[in-house]
Amino acid sequence: MYLADMKLTILDGMALNPGDLSWNAFSEFAEVTVYQETPQDKVIERIADSDAVLLNKININSEILSACKNLKYIGVLATGYNVIDIEAVKKAGITVCNIPAYSTMAVAQHVFALILNFSNLVSLHNQSVRDGDWLKSPIFCYWKKPLFELNGKTLGILGYGNIGKQVEKIALSFGMKVLITPHKSNGKENCVSLHELLSKSDILTLHAPLTKETEKIINSESLARMKNGAYLINTARGGLVDEKAVKEALDNGKLSGFAADVISEEPMKESNPLYKAENCVLTPHLAWAPLETRERCLNIGLENFKGWLNGKIQNSIY
Repeated sequence: MYLADMKLTILDGMALNPGDLSWNAFSEFAEVTVYQETPQDKVIERIADSDAVLLNKININSEILSACKNLKYIGVLATGYNVIDIEAVKKAGITVCNIPAYSTMAVAQHVFALILNFSNLVSLHNQSVRDGDWLKSPIFCYWKKPLFELNGKTLGILGYGNIGKQVEKIALSFGMKVLITPHKSNGKENCVSLHELLSKSDILTLHAPLTKETEKIINSESLARMKNGAYLINTARGGLVDEKAVKEALDNGKLSGFAADVISEEPMKESNPLYKAENCVLTPHLAWAPLETRERCLNIGLENFKGWLNGKIQNSIY
């Protein structure tokens, strides 16, 4: 059902589709314009007469909505929707849909890629071999730093949604002990308070949404409550972490390592405290990026759009 007067604009298409996927399916339902990326000051110009918009990390605020009177639908091609001014879109009567749970397996997989990077030091020893250290070794093996087993270690999971649950499953398969929070009467014996989670975790991994309550939940005070030499993993939102406090904890040895796929301001700025920090592993927000994961996201985004057109809205955020 192609609607000749329906204009759909994709503002930052490169994030989901750098060229290995196709937007063609959307063209069956609307006139589609794709921008690979859009500076924030170009948003109004590009969607001024659009009926629908797809985006990933473009901010939509009341100023934009006031200038774009035709806008009726916003499809967020991600799970998080903190880029949307919720009160403003509600007031404007605009439908906003996101993509829940599409990246669960990929992000949980990436969590353990980061954890295993600390336990097994694969990148460190690969570089050592490439630097010729093994050629000079007097015996058949060596290690640059101590390795450790995950079996028996305690993994703390802060945020127990879809990804947190999948991380727990993987952790148990490694023989890890798992503690979770927030503390709710959900019948799980391993559900503890935040204070206990911090104090008992050998490795703490973050999976909470970014809200006013969780912003910088990892700060100098919470870091002080953690075990000396613990590891911290963040694949949720950069804003959960006070990056300056984490840098200080790495410098003084309170943390043995910090690994993140997200930071407070993306792309990264050279002024970020974690840039080139010791014992810090950073990846450029790619945990969600496997081809299969992005295909799933695109397909759900299409179904969301079709559902809205047909009056059968799914995955609305309010």
